[in-house]
Amino acid sequence: MNVARSFNNWRKYRQTVAELGRMSSRELDDLGISRGEIRNIARAGIAR
Repeated sequence: MNVARSFNNWRKYRQTVAELGRMSSRELDDLGISRGEIRNIARAGIAR
């Protein structure tokens, strides 16, 4: 994996964590996500 791809993956991870972190608990619940799962979901999103 090259440096540019690694940086882009890190940026996507941080953006996903930030966006999900701004959601209310109710919004997350509607999506079936708990606050404790946010980082794992963000990691899974860049693994594709």
